[in-house]
Amino acid sequence: MNRRRLLMDAGNSRLKWAVVEEGRWRAQGGSDYADLSALKAQLTAGTSCFIASVANIAHEQQLATLLEAAGLGATWLTAEAGFAEIKNTYLNPRQLGVDRWMGLIAARRRIREPVLVVSVGTAMTVDALSADGVFLGGVIVPGVSLMRQALQQGTARVADAAGHWQAFPRTTADAVQSGIMAALCGAIQLQHARLAEAAGTAPHCLLTGGDAGGVLPHLAVPAEHVPALVLEGMDCVTKEGMSR
Repeated sequence: MNRRRLLMDAGNSRLKWAVVEEGRWRAQGGSDYADLSALKAQLTAGTSCFIASVANIAHEQQLATLLEAAGLGATWLTAEAGFAEIKNTYLNPRQLGVDRWMGLIAARRRIREPVLVVSVGTAMTVDALSADGVFLGGVIVPGVSLMRQALQQGTARVADAAGHWQAFPRTTADAVQSGIMAALCGAIQLQHARLAEAAGTAPHCLLTGGDAGGVLPHLAVPAEHVPALVLEGMDCVTKEGMSR
């Protein structure tokens, strides 16, 4: 049985990938969709390819075409009603974003206590997982770029200028950047408090996504940055699938 797996986490604006062979991660990478040359170099014969995508149709077709040219197919992963002891309580389980589902699976593998799984990308998702592996639900808010775009499009005097976080901003650019961080951190901290109340104990908090590093320093709750969390979940799911 072929043991080389190529895992692809296809986000709205970026693609992350990892090569797993005989249980070990042999290579990792990431890029926007304009340059997939590093990924193309991994498309060797006999590789089993798996994609967890929340990307648009054009980007998904781009990946499909690239794989087809290399003579490879792909398994497109989706959220399910359950995996191992993890229960997906979404009213329609498959409607849950596959990236969120993979993140929850990876979080459960890491931590068997209440955990908040936060992905800070084009949108930010904040998902709660109980100590017994039940996905309790989560919230979705616009990410850094979307918030900035909304202000630029909806107001007359907010320019596209880079700002910096300040406790008490005194320029418009700084006010925008600081407001965005306050909104994102506020959503995380509110859900953290809600999960703590429901669980009766302070939950762990895992951050992933392209903008996680920018949010992390401003959080008022302890959190761990796990950049490859979705790929870790994909590794769990695909490894079990290939062992059957």
